[in-house]
Amino acid sequence: MTDTLSDQQAGTPAQGQVHALFARTMGYVAVTSALFAGGTWLGRDLTGGVGIVAFIAAFAVLIGMRFAARRSAELAVGLLAAFGLLIGLAVAPTVAYYGSMDPRALWEAGGATALFIAGFGAAGYATRRDLTAVARVCFWALVALIVAGIAAIFDHIPGADLAYSILGMVIFAGFTMFDFQRLRTNTDITDAPLLAASLFLDVLNVFLFFLQIFTSEER
Repeated sequence: MTDTLSDQQAGTPAQGQVHALFARTMGYVAVTSALFAGGTWLGRDLTGGVGIVAFIAAFAVLIGMRFAARRSAELAVGLLAAFGLLIGLAVAPTVAYYGSMDPRALWEAGGATALFIAGFGAAGYATRRDLTAVARVCFWALVALIVAGIAAIFDHIPGADLAYSILGMVIFAGFTMFDFQRLRTNTDITDAPLLAASLFLDVLNVFLFFLQIFTSEER
């Protein structure tokens, strides 16, 4: 009986480590979101071409984070901060475009995103079912959605934007649940910057999808 209990305890992540990882990761998400907001404000008058350059730079920084995470926690955190600022600059023209159509949509999308992430995040954190298969399906669904989005550029279909946004939110609901489950099952504190980057990307994409939905009547 004692041996069985010890085995169960050994296979369960220490609650203190889980809570520490959760707190640090969410702190990083908050800081990254603040830097993102600053980037969108600074880049509100940028052209789309500059936004593309900033997006490429942000993507390069994100890749660099994966190599830096195991070598230097400070470097990984610094790259995460740079990523938040750069991705803010990258999407600034898009956010400014939607904001010019309906400024209220920015606040509505922000509030809806917070509720969305809180709901699906709580579901993912609480579930005991392994969501790895869900994440794998969501990845390939996202690839298909991106290809469909590129094809839609050359062949306009009525209602395609709304369908694209709804499908995107379904996909990122799965990613959000998976990422929050990783917060519960992981105890490696050095993974906090990478987990924060994944969660921030969930938040960002959901926010942009909500923006598209709330401004669909204005376009």
